[in-house]
Amino acid sequence: MALSRRDFTARSVLAGAGVALTGTVGALATAPGALAADDVSGSGTLRDEHGRPCEPGYGPLVPDPKGILALPAGFSYRILTHCGVTRLESGESTPSNHDGTAAFAGHRGVTLLVNNHELKGSRAKWPHPVPLAEGLVYDPAAAGGCTVVELRRGGEVAEWVGIAGTSTNCAGGATAWGTWLTCEENSDLAGKNGMTKDHGYVFEVDPHDRRANRDPKPVKAFGRYDHEAVVIDPRTGHAYLTEDASGPNGLLYRWAPPQGFRHGRGRLRTLADDAGVLQAAKCFDSAGRFVDDLSRATRIGTVYGVDWVDVPDRDARTVPTRKQFTEGQVTRGRKLEGMWWADGGAYVVSSYARDESPGTPHDGAVWFYDPKRRTMRLTVLFGVNADPSAEGGYDGPDNITVSPYGGLVIAEDGEGLQHLLGATESGRTYPLARNELNIGTAEEPEYSEFTGVCFSPDGRTLFANIQDPGIMLAVTGPWRRKHG
Repeated sequence: MALSRRDFTARSVLAGAGVALTGTVGALATAPGALAADDVSGSGTLRDEHGRPCEPGYGPLVPDPKGILALPAGFSYRILTHCGVTRLESGESTPSNHDGTAAFAGHRGVTLLVNNHELKGSRAKWPHPVPLAEGLVYDPAAAGGCTVVELRRGGEVAEWVGIAGTSTNCAGGATAWGTWLTCEENSDLAGKNGMTKDHGYVFEVDPHDRRANRDPKPVKAFGRYDHEAVVIDPRTGHAYLTEDASGPNGLLYRWAPPQGFRHGRGRLRTLADDAGVLQAAKCFDSAGRFVDDLSRATRIGTVYGVDWVDVPDRDARTVPTRKQFTEGQVTRGRKLEGMWWADGGAYVVSSYARDESPGTPHDGAVWFYDPKRRTMRLTVLFGVNADPSAEGGYDGPDNITVSPYGGLVIAEDGEGLQHLLGATESGRTYPLARNELNIGTAEEPEYSEFTGVCFSPDGRTLFANIQDPGIMLAVTGPWRRKHG
């Protein structure tokens, strides 16, 4: 059912107040030149748990003598996996190109992390592809997949293959039933680039039960395109999915389950390829005008109503899903990347907007989709970062998580310096970490993106990856909640 203009106007007023006042993030703005956000606390002063004025974050970053990770004083890191250095249980090297990650509570204090490896194309291209573990291979020609990292209470680390033979495993999403949905950001058909099977799908990986991962089966009901991330509404069972694509820009999708379907461990395998309905978002403003691209929004707090339009051919064997719509049918967005489910909705990242987008250029945005009100609200907007090589500016948000200490933690995938950064509920940002591993030269330094940001189930450890060469890090320190 489409939203009427009257319904949307009422809901947008509620959403504008409700998210800002009760959401984990509230109204946020970040980076030099970012648009200002209202201070939802009613005061411009950030306060600690005792009500005393304080600065955001944990202080300045301290350079790392080992040249890996700069952190605030009092924080430390540990390398859990390192491509070419650490080994799987089977003896092969840890695969490269770490990407999306989620952490799960295992038995007896164990933390289980499922780690994507964003490896595109044939295995011959990569020195350290995901090993073709028996029974866990989808396409033996493809280099990507996931590993499961087991962090035991005594600090011992083990790693094994969760799925192999998939392509360009970028982000994904954790489920409420304790599994990981890994997304292929590549839609090569069988016979292209050496592939022997079709790609562009979502696969489920169970970190708790290795047997459940045998004979991998794509969730074709979620569609075939350049997937980025996915979250599932535990109330309705709807899946929300992002697409990182251009020419034209990608779409935000919703999959509605068939009547009577109930999610749970292993249930996605039982779906027919055409089960449920795959749809794309169509946004409109409070005046009822169609919004062609999310880059049209220029102010924090902008609220759009959302309708959902059926995708004609979700398996897209001849025409990509995003090209199956004519002008005026759907709303697009550049580099729709990470997602995280919290506060009864989905936080959705758009990494940047440039000439490929019709609206105002920016260096990153985060939207909040409220499924009850069917609204999208702009909660973070990065201004254009004039000098990415200088400390203090941020650009290119990618993976994202909601912090148990309030606000967001965002992995930077931009130009120049790369950070993990936090954003408080009152709209102030601060650096949590800086990548100091130079993979370029002294004259022309280069720093890989951060990926896979997430907290341990007990909230004491922040996990993140340096994608190139592929390093998984565990960060601990004096975490504390910020008020305001």
